[in-house]
Amino acid sequence: MGKKIKKEVEPPPKDVFDPLTIESKKAATVVLMLKSPEEDILAKACEAIYKFALKGEENKATLLELGAVEPLTKLLTHEDKIVRRNAMMIFGILASNSDVKKLLRELEVMSSVIAQLSPEEEVVIHEFASLCLANMSVEYTGKVQIFEHGGLEPLIRLLSSPDPDVKKNSIECIYNLVQDFQCRTTLQELNAIPPILELLKSEYPIIQLLALKTLGVITCDKEARTTLKDNQGLDHLTKILETKELNDLHVEALAVIANCLEDMDTMVLMQQSGSLKKVLSFAENSTIPDIQKNAAKAITKAAYDPENRKVFHEQEVEKCLVTLLGSDSDGTKIAASQAISAMCENLSCKEFFNTQGIPQIVQLLKSDNEEVREAAALALANLTTSSPANANAAAEADAIDPLINILSSKRDGAVANAATVLTNMAIQEPLRAIIQNHEIMRALLGPLHSTNTVVQSTAALTVAATACDVESRNELKNCGGLEPLIELLHSKNDEVRRHASWAIMVCAGDELMAVELCRLGALDILEEINRSLSRKNKFSEAAYNKLLNNNLSLKYSQTGYLSSSNIISDGFYDYGRINPGTKLLPLKELCLQELNDQRAILLVNNKSDISPPPSMEDKSSDVGYGRSISSSSSLRRASKEKANFRFSAGFGSPTEEKSEPASGRNTVLSRGATKEKGARHWLIKSGLAAAWCVVSTAEGGTR
Repeated sequence: MGKKIKKEVEPPPKDVFDPLTIESKKAATVVLMLKSPEEDILAKACEAIYKFALKGEENKATLLELGAVEPLTKLLTHEDKIVRRNAMMIFGILASNSDVKKLLRELEVMSSVIAQLSPEEEVVIHEFASLCLANMSVEYTGKVQIFEHGGLEPLIRLLSSPDPDVKKNSIECIYNLVQDFQCRTTLQELNAIPPILELLKSEYPIIQLLALKTLGVITCDKEARTTLKDNQGLDHLTKILETKELNDLHVEALAVIANCLEDMDTMVLMQQSGSLKKVLSFAENSTIPDIQKNAAKAITKAAYDPENRKVFHEQEVEKCLVTLLGSDSDGTKIAASQAISAMCENLSCKEFFNTQGIPQIVQLLKSDNEEVREAAALALANLTTSSPANANAAAEADAIDPLINILSSKRDGAVANAATVLTNMAIQEPLRAIIQNHEIMRALLGPLHSTNTVVQSTAALTVAATACDVESRNELKNCGGLEPLIELLHSKNDEVRRHASWAIMVCAGDELMAVELCRLGALDILEEINRSLSRKNKFSEAAYNKLLNNNLSLKYSQTGYLSSSNIISDGFYDYGRINPGTKLLPLKELCLQELNDQRAILLVNNKSDISPPPSMEDKSSDVGYGRSISSSSSLRRASKEKANFRFSAGFGSPTEEKSEPASGRNTVLSRGATKEKGARHWLIKSGLAAAWCVVSTAEGGTR
């Protein structure tokens, strides 16, 4: 037997690196390993980074600082499936960090992530790719990138995945995406509603909740509501409401039903099937505030349609809403008040709330919550519009005092609503007297100064409704309300201008107030408005005429004539023709002026309450052509001194009837000189005037 020869061990090749096991406790070292060409090292490095990132937000920020994101993005397209999977898992976790999301958008990795959603990829990759997209879709820019790279279609496909995590991530991402209108339209085209409805059967509440939230958004569109109805979606929703164990889903289910009730066909269908009655009963008997609130919101949305209001009335929805008014939740009270506001467009509903509802709403006007007060005032405004019975019911429930208090609210809506209710009440004279006793004009001062056009408009309208007597107008004047009211005439808003004109027309109901309004410039502004074809309105024209008709001295000076209905009385004076834009000075100021060579001012006055300055007393009998205002006693003295008698009216002596006035004004008096002579002498001799006074017929007028 031959001797065994021992084989020599061959030395390792010189060009091969001996295997090295590395144990690192530093994240920076592992990040460096991401640039390795070895698949095994890349896979292990990604696995270690994934575990590190799972531990918290600080670790995610650390990985970002170490520069791990950029090399990881390159691994998303790696040939090795394990490396690609592990890299995708990291991004699913890292994408929850806002800074990482920003960098990912800049690196434009969206197409690489969406590619991982393909059917060929394993479920784990689907899970973390959809998680990454769900995190990225929280921000608007991320939504845009996902949509533009075609991410919606694969996400809809993954709704049917056998893995619940994939379903959850996909529906969450879709929910974020459909906040955008364009995405909702595309979702409808991709027929996404059937798979979303299937998620309502899931055993996982979070998936059901996200599905309902998504349906709540997309059913804002009519086509989506139709698709939902065609796929028996209403049955699914009703079953959820009937299942007590699913009470955490009831709020969102009601939100979807609220959208569906906007369609008349759906309303009729639910009425016929009995589902509508169940929904209303469910809302009325529920003890969960959010459920009651959403039920009221559902009624509000649907009640904007007249036919829907009719159906609701047949279902006695008013009783449900009155019950909700008594809720302990402010949100429910607000929603119920808003629903009543919408429902009372129906006359039968409005009549129902006359005895049931108005007292409860009035109580809400006293709430500490301003939103509750605003909603209650809105309901009351709609209930009292064109309804004297409801206005009386509100007054009997002591609504006036809280309504006036609301006029000082910081919420414009509350102020406008309260002003509207007061206007509706003030239409009735007994209620108007009560409102006036509550210092309504002073309370309206703040709203008249508001910068909100709705508040301005309603406040001016309330002034028009309440300033119907001298006392109220004086109250408005004394509290400084005329100035802001006149200022509203400058508004660019048509309704504000119209209502302000209306209020001024009412305020000009007596001569003293008309004179004051003219003094403050109301007539000039109205004249300017009426010259504009686009800005004038019937009320601005009526207000302008009312001001002139209650200030005949000004009317005659501006227009040169008076109509047959204009009856002059004590205090009328003829200053002479004035140019547009020129102010007519009041008598008191004219009395203080010195004599000059201008034509005299003609005054009609049966009283001697306007006395001239002392210097005029001695010269009243011989003032020539000077401008003068004298007392009746001086007139009588003048009539006795006929030798020195001259007509200070500027027409010369009785034998000079054809002379022109000193001012050159061709007045009606000179045109009817012969007829006026007797009247002129009669007035002077009888002492009925405080100056040289003339009564004449002129162009249909009486002077």
